[in-house]
Amino acid sequence: MNVLSNRRAVITGAGSGIGAAIARAYAAEGARLLLADRDATRLAETAIACRNLGAEVFECIADVGTVEGAQASVDACVAHYGGIDILVNNAGMLTQARCVDLSIEMWNDMLRVDLTSVFVASQRALPHMLAQRWGRIINVASQLGIKGGAELTHYAAAKAGVIGFTKSLALEVAKDNVLVNAIAPGPIETPLVGGISETWKRAKSAELPLGRFGVADEVAPTAVLLASEPGGNLFVGQTLGPNSGDVMP
Repeated sequence: MNVLSNRRAVITGAGSGIGAAIARAYAAEGARLLLADRDATRLAETAIACRNLGAEVFECIADVGTVEGAQASVDACVAHYGGIDILVNNAGMLTQARCVDLSIEMWNDMLRVDLTSVFVASQRALPHMLAQRWGRIINVASQLGIKGGAELTHYAAAKAGVIGFTKSLALEVAKDNVLVNAIAPGPIETPLVGGISETWKRAKSAELPLGRFGVADEVAPTAVLLASEPGGNLFVGQTLGPNSGDVMP
C-alpha cells in the first residue's frame, strides 16, 4: 500500500527482534530507512532484507547507550536524506535480578540504554520535525512499564519512564503536528529475552490470556499504523499494547 512512501525513518535497535521487524514493515510500505544498531553484522542482515523489499537503506553503527550514539542515527538521517520524518526509539536491553541484588551499575545501564537514549534521540530529531510541522516519534516501551515485573524493577522503571516521557512530549508538540506515541508490547520471542530465565518465561506464558508470547512481526504493524496517514493522525500520547492480553487498560 506504500502508506509510508518516501518518509524518512530512523529505527534504532534495527539489527534484530522488534526493530528488525519494524524495519521490514516500513520497507514494504515505501519508507526510506536509516537503520541503527551497535551490532554491525545483524544490522547488515536487516539492511539486506529491507533492500530486497525495494527500500532505500542507510546503515548507522551506533550505541544508543551513549549520548553521541543516540544522536548519531538522527544526524545520519538528516545528512543522508536531508531531514527526518519518523523516529522509532526501539533499542533497548533487558537483564534480570531481584531489586535487593541489583548493582547501581545494572540500574544505571538500564536507564541509560532504555530511557535516556529515548530522550536524547527525540530531542535531536525535534527541531527538524517542528520546522517542517510534521513528525512521528514512536517509543517502544513494555507492558511491564504499566504493571511492573518481579526481578525486573530496573527494566519496568525505565519503561514506565518511556511512557511518561511519551505522554509529556506529546502534550508539548502535538500542536505542531508532531505526534508522539508508545508501543508497549507484552513478552515477545526475540533475542532480547534470551537472558531471562526459562522459569520466568514459563510462568509468564501461563499468565497470558492468549497463552503464548508474541513474535516481532505481530508488533510491527502497530508501528506502521502510528507512522501512517490517515491511520495515525489521531493518536497523541497513546500507549498501544500488542501484549497477548497481559494488560487491558
